Amino acid sequence: MNAYVFPGQGAQFVGMGLDLYEKYPIAKELFLKANDILGFEITEVMFNGTADSLKETEVTQPAIFLHSVIFSKVMGTSFKPNMVAGHSLGEFSALVANNTLSFEDGLKLVSQRALAMQKACELKPSTMAAVLGLDDAIVEKICAETTGVVVAANYNCPGQLVISGEIAAVEQACEKLKEAGARRALMLPVGGAFHSPLMEPAREELAAAIDNTNFSNPSCPIYQNVPTTAVNSPVEIKKNLMLQLTAPVKWTQSIQQMAKDGATIFTEIGPGKVLQGLIKKIEPSVTTQSPELTD
Repeated sequence: MNAYVFPGQGAQFVGMGLDLYEKYPIAKELFLKANDILGFEITEVMFNGTADSLKETEVTQPAIFLHSVIFSKVMGTSFKPNMVAGHSLGEFSALVANNTLSFEDGLKLVSQRALAMQKACELKPSTMAAVLGLDDAIVEKICAETTGVVVAANYNCPGQLVISGEIAAVEQACEKLKEAGARRALMLPVGGAFHSPLMEPAREELAAAIDNTNFSNPSCPIYQNVPTTAVNSPVEIKKNLMLQLTAPVKWTQSIQQMAKDGATIFTEIGPGKVLQGLIKKIEPSVTTQSPELTD
């Protein structure tokens, strides 16, 4: 069975999508439509901008979403997923890919999500850190014992977990995690504590926008970050998407479940190959690949 997976923030690079824009009329049409919807020339930043301008949350999130979704549209009839999943932001790309959301509604939600997260980051200085080489349970225990807000945020693959929270709490947890035997506990260059309770103001704002958006019946199940199991109900999908900003990204558990449910080929659609690397560590027996476009 074919599983299609979509990356989140961090996969971006300057020039991404330009080849699609220049080569495929459908891609050009959707990129220009995106400029109109967003109210600024995102194509200019994606194709000709600087790495710093592309790193701004309100640019990064729509940019990665556009690259993933437009790539899947360019694939045409060869895009045949039996199941989909997305890492954090990638969940929105996955929901357009399986026809739960329209391109326009997906892009509007991603833009609102980015702006809401940016606002939440400005309310309270916060950060994230990558922890390598420790059991999830030990990381969770140390976070729980640390003073202040710090939680497990991204379960990326066995032995790779990202924690998220208040700066002092994350720094303190990193020291304890190194003492406990972590190979590395490294602060990440991010704008805030994504997938932690500190994103509550953003979650409330986004939940209202999700509530007012039409969600259709999906063409195939999505394995969402919150429940990690196959979801087909638009009502359930909405509910899980509303919880996503303050809940952890359970990527390891989602991939394990997809493999258990019969996925043998995982195709990553979007910039980079980060998810393929993670999936190989989670389920070494499956095939991972990037899609190939035929002219």
